[in-house]
Amino acid sequence: MRPEKIGIIGSGLIGRAWAMLFASAGYRVVLYDILPEQVSTALEEIEKELHALEAKSALRGTYSVAQQLSFISGTVELSELVSNAIYLQECIPERIEWKRKLYTDLAAIVGAETIIGSSTSTYMPSLFSEQMTSHRENVLVAHPLNPPYYIPLVEIVPSPWTKPEFVTRTRDLMLEIGQKPVTLTREIEGFITNRIQYAILNEVWRLVADGVVSVADVDRVMTEGLGLRYALLGPLETAHLNADGVADYFQRFGGEVYAVSQTYGPTPKWWQVRRYRRLQPNVRKWCRESS
Repeated sequence: MRPEKIGIIGSGLIGRAWAMLFASAGYRVVLYDILPEQVSTALEEIEKELHALEAKSALRGTYSVAQQLSFISGTVELSELVSNAIYLQECIPERIEWKRKLYTDLAAIVGAETIIGSSTSTYMPSLFSEQMTSHRENVLVAHPLNPPYYIPLVEIVPSPWTKPEFVTRTRDLMLEIGQKPVTLTREIEGFITNRIQYAILNEVWRLVADGVVSVADVDRVMTEGLGLRYALLGPLETAHLNADGVADYFQRFGGEVYAVSQTYGPTPKWWQVRRYRRLQPNVRKWCRESS
């Protein structure tokens, strides 16, 4: 076991996955939650998951299940979790008032060199670190995609006051445990993954609601087309290879891209508008039939 200590705040699905990832690289991991039974249940679930992964030959790292389990312990004392930790990964529920309270508590006990990464997919780091009386420069977002054990992407998002050194150290740490980090130069709502995902989802809802395509067929566009392409090539790499480089691609197709984009219309409020609500049974039916 490595001497460096990693603290995980929150023992739910994401917290357990982070604990397993850090343990797979040999780190000493301490898992925190507010109730002893939550911690003990989480440790039991981790043991089951690691054995299941081993049975499927999907266990990460070079350490055995027994070794990885020995690297992970639990606590209900926040001060014990924080003590001598080089990095904390926060995984509590997406409630901004809970996060602000937690980070205020951490400000009083965290070390000057301890990085605090949040797993949030919702909140920019400034929203829950701005009230900290000290060490707010230690805070950033390290947003994983679920399930983190299988999907390696991590979005690293600094606040306006995050120390650049801590961003670099977090990126290095993620690479070390086998994740694939992307680093934003500044915070932005939705980060990168969700901004792209929401753009696709909005257009999908518009096309189906306007009767252009069925629920089943619009999903097939992704599963049998774009999804297969983008699993291998990113959109800019695709553009580069579809022409004589990106500059040539936009010279050839830029006008068409612009013209089609002008037809998208306003962002649909699909959780409010009746015609979008009418689609829900069709989506449920397609999900049942395709599963």
